[in-house]
Amino acid sequence: MYPITYITDCHDGNARARLSTRIGALFGQSPTIVAADGPDPESFAALTLLDCLLATSSLGEDGHPTITLLNIAPRDGVWPNGVPFCFFWYGKHLVASTFNARALSLVRRELGISHVYVTDIREAVTAAGFAPDEIEKIAGTQFRSLWYLPLLAKWVADDRAVPAVETAIPETLDEDPVVAVVDNFGNCKLDRDLGLTPGDVVTVAQSKNVTCYPHLTAVPRNTPGIIQGSSGTGFTELVIRGGSAAAAFGLRPGDPLSVQVAEKVA
Repeated sequence: MYPITYITDCHDGNARARLSTRIGALFGQSPTIVAADGPDPESFAALTLLDCLLATSSLGEDGHPTITLLNIAPRDGVWPNGVPFCFFWYGKHLVASTFNARALSLVRRELGISHVYVTDIREAVTAAGFAPDEIEKIAGTQFRSLWYLPLLAKWVADDRAVPAVETAIPETLDEDPVVAVVDNFGNCKLDRDLGLTPGDVVTVAQSKNVTCYPHLTAVPRNTPGIIQGSSGTGFTELVIRGGSAAAAFGLRPGDPLSVQVAEKVA
């Protein structure tokens, strides 16, 4: 059995119950459901997906294959009934996701996953041999992340043929770093490594000088600091040891963070 993690912006109690039951019926075990909530679920999903895949490394042994599902599917009018779903492999680890450029941006940039396999729901369900009424039910539903995405993950995990088109992930570029995640301590996890050295002083949000420290315990208590955080490959994190950087700086997920080097260590 595969450990299954499901990152989704559809995470109310009713949705969790249905997702857990359907995935349990397909895989024989229920998933860990992670709520992509807050003002910018795409930035949260992007960093969380990257962290999930990076968490499979440095195990000291081969470890087990995992499945990560990701659903961030805004109905933006570009695609009929929302963006399509896709899949890709990271080594032996499977990801099935909405084809959302921002949500996939960090695995593109950090892991070199430039292409994914995009599917058409109606075509895939038809090829799987479903009856016409079931095809209409699955292809036309509002809750595609319940009725289709778990099926896609199961078919690919079982090595079944799924009609799909290899497609490049569109490149996205934010000029300024973005707060991807605000953790339960109020630490602000950025979406990149700023390349700072301990001792560097930066101006954050055009107002406050903040020093870069080698790790959290080096930051003076109740003082803001920039550190190499717990996410990504050493991604930068804005913290206040003993306090909330998000509250102090008025930051939420998705907010750009203007960072200018005020003083560089020689």
